[in-house]
Amino acid sequence: MAILVVTCTFPDHEIAWRISRTAVANGLAACATLIPDARSIYRWKGRIETAQETAVTFKTNPDRFDALRTFILREHPYAVPELIAWPVSDGSPDYLAWVEASTKGSG
Repeated sequence: MAILVVTCTFPDHEIAWRISRTAVANGLAACATLIPDARSIYRWKGRIETAQETAVTFKTNPDRFDALRTFILREHPYAVPELIAWPVSDGSPDYLAWVEASTKGSG
């Protein structure tokens, strides 16, 4: 049973909440964990920038990733949002099964 952990940062909590809630409601992710007050340091257009953001960790089925990515990129206000997915190699069998069941057959 395979799942993905997907990370994305958002400029504020309200935008992160709206996008995360819609993603879960539409079966694109089984869960979205919002982490407010994340501090980012990054290079943008040749300058070092900093931002206070809300980081979100989505848990999804690999079959739903393309739809989740398309949705986030369409709704996200950044020109180039962070959107990174990692395969989960192991975990609690019950949790992995729950993610799979929560995203299977949606959409």
